Amino acid sequence: MNSEKEVCKEIGSKLRSLRVERGFSSYENFAIEHELSRMQYWRVEKGLTNITIRSLVKLLNIHKITVEDFFSDLNFSKPEGKSKKPAKRIGRSRK
Repeated sequence: MNSEKEVCKEIGSKLRSLRVERGFSSYENFAIEHELSRMQYWRVEKGLTNITIRSLVKLLNIHKITVEDFFSDLNFSKPEGKSKKPAKRIGRSRK
């Protein structure tokens, strides 16, 4: 099972790879060019912060990659021992 820290590190590592692929050897230059907080972007790449969906989507738009493509090759394991149960209906039952 992946911990939250492991997931943040995996996301950060993937963002770092995307940055380097675009020719930015420095996270600082990337952050400055895209008007991002240098310190916050560094924390995201290092997996030291819990990135918001909004921030992740902004970064993925910069890299011109979809959320689906970003997560397609990341290796997250499913939580053990938890089976997926059908959702309960809320409200009155229909008959």
